[in-house]
Amino acid sequence: MFQNTFQSGFLSILYSIGAKPLQIWNKKVRNGHIKRITDADIQSSVLEIMGTNVSTTFVECPSDKKKTLGIKLPFLVMIIKNLKKYFTFEVQVLDDKEVRRRFRASNYQSTTRVKPFICTMPMRLDEGWNQIQFNLSDFTRRAYGTNYIETLRVQIHANCRIRRIYFSDRLYTEDELPPEFKLFLPIAADRNPTGAAGATTSNQMMK
Repeated sequence: MFQNTFQSGFLSILYSIGAKPLQIWNKKVRNGHIKRITDADIQSSVLEIMGTNVSTTFVECPSDKKKTLGIKLPFLVMIIKNLKKYFTFEVQVLDDKEVRRRFRASNYQSTTRVKPFICTMPMRLDEGWNQIQFNLSDFTRRAYGTNYIETLRVQIHANCRIRRIYFSDRLYTEDELPPEFKLFLPIAADRNPTGAAGATTSNQMMK
């Protein structure tokens, strides 16, 4: 999808207040819902994914199974709200051995397991809104001893609320981020919000 796109800085694949936030995503729902709602904490539209089973309610990008994202930026950043329910997400990458590897992070797992084609790991979320920072290059190197080439596919499962999902060439400080990439809009900043409480880094996940 983005193979022929010049990639630097930020590349957003989901923004909850866009006209069609799931335009390039496929939705799968069983015993749950995927809908846009207004989040009371940030007074803005967000995407809510809820389901009785995390494995059967999710969104997936790209929507076409035959296509891949082709995103070479190594950092995946997600602004997600912790709903105090089971939640998991999965990222498929290609490494320099031309092997497709999957990384799956869940808030209900306690240990990291590395298998030939999938690495599963625990994820700690703070209360409320979290900024999850996922260093794909570091993960690929530490789990498989290979080099990250590009991201092929992303799946976000129930249960969570999503503000934005984007890739970046490096980790940016809050001051460096464009306003639309920050969690709170300027109008909300007047209410002295606490901000995104948690930043789940690769070090926390891979311990």
